[in-house]
Amino acid sequence: MTVIDVAEADFEREVLQRSHTMPVVVDFWAAWCAPCRALTPVLEKAAAAREGQVVLAKVDTDANPGISATFGIQGIPAVKAFRDGVVVEEFVGAQGPAIVERFFDGLVPSEADLLVDQGDEAALRRALELQPRRPDAAVALARLLLDRGEDDAALAVVEDVPGSFQADGLAARIRLSRAAGLDARPALDALDAGDRERGVDLLLDLIPDAGEHTDDLRRLIVAVLDELGVEHPAAREARRRLAAALY
Repeated sequence: MTVIDVAEADFEREVLQRSHTMPVVVDFWAAWCAPCRALTPVLEKAAAAREGQVVLAKVDTDANPGISATFGIQGIPAVKAFRDGVVVEEFVGAQGPAIVERFFDGLVPSEADLLVDQGDEAALRRALELQPRRPDAAVALARLLLDRGEDDAALAVVEDVPGSFQADGLAARIRLSRAAGLDARPALDALDAGDRERGVDLLLDLIPDAGEHTDDLRRLIVAVLDELGVEHPAAREARRRLAAALY
């Protein structure tokens, strides 16, 4: 576990410069502070679990009043996390293990984060084992399956993922590709070709006669507009048309 004692003479090097390569969590403490002594083993355990991903630095506020003044330390224990030379997260007081773990989780990628970044099928499936229905993993895996023509498997992965426009849109797209009595193929082909504006226009044109497929059209359109972003001029017009068509 990387735990270092830092003083005013080496704070710049050991904390600010080092934080450009990995997060540095600084524990501002003093020997007389009982809550500091209670927090230290909790911080050390969290740092040890992330060996090689984070550094825990300890600053004795009594011995280093200049650092304490620079960072506005008024009560201890005070914990500040540095990334790229600046404070990105902080808390004051002796916190329990669950809060400290969440604090560290926000600084370093989890195993699931790393697996999603890896991006192959085995990694994505493992990420979903660790975090079931995780949106970015589910969408990425479903797209891999779709590329192989495994539509049923792809639909099973994304149709029950909460809070994700992209997962909802991908599930809707699969259902629309199979919809009887609704020719969504020209719109889907346009989306596949990268012409999202034309794809959305064609999807909007389908809404008046879509019947039971209306909600899937809405879901797919919303997903595409989410990709375009709120400031895209075509997205603003499409949202207006979508609202007019639905309401």
